[in-house]
Amino acid sequence: MEYEGNNPNLYYTIKAQSRAELKIKRSKFVATAIPVNNKEEAMAALGTVRTEFHDARHNCFAYRFGNQGLEFRSSDDREPSGSAGKPILFSLSKFDLSDLIVVVTRYFGGIKLGVGGLARAYSGAADLALAQAIKRPVHLTVPVKVFCTYEDVNVVKKLVTEHSISFEENYFDSVEYTAHIPKTEADKFAKIISIATNARAGTVIQKQS
Repeated sequence: MEYEGNNPNLYYTIKAQSRAELKIKRSKFVATAIPVNNKEEAMAALGTVRTEFHDARHNCFAYRFGNQGLEFRSSDDREPSGSAGKPILFSLSKFDLSDLIVVVTRYFGGIKLGVGGLARAYSGAADLALAQAIKRPVHLTVPVKVFCTYEDVNVVKKLVTEHSISFEENYFDSVEYTAHIPKTEADKFAKIISIATNARAGTVIQKQS
């Protein structure tokens, strides 16, 4: 089940690591975009890139998490203030991607670029890596338990399939579904189930910690 556009139940990350290189006035900028789930993974990914490019002068980065990217951090890694980390973070925001870190490694070529030139170079390298990355949706869901008799199983399963991102099912004396419903649609889904089965099927919207 896909949801398009500006949706509170959905945001995007990337499927796998992406890398791109940009050369400006003999300086080389290598941008590495890596999907991560939390700050600890982001710092571990940064460490991996630093080890790989151990001879580079700078490994500047930015990361962003969650819907609308409200959790974020950036670093200039000894470049002039505002010339690296923020431009990389701006690229993440421009592409509207979260749950990833972008590290841009710089090899200095002997010609100073100035703060403006650096900002354009760091954001440009990040743009290249993000533009070629394959996007992956992250669905924000709430688990809803649905209990029904075998009499209503066809109707209930059809509705669960139509409205959930994914679901699990168990068949005992009665049938139990755990439907993962977009978070703003859970109450509506429970009402649909109730109406369709004349209140014979029960639902429990599970609270998440």
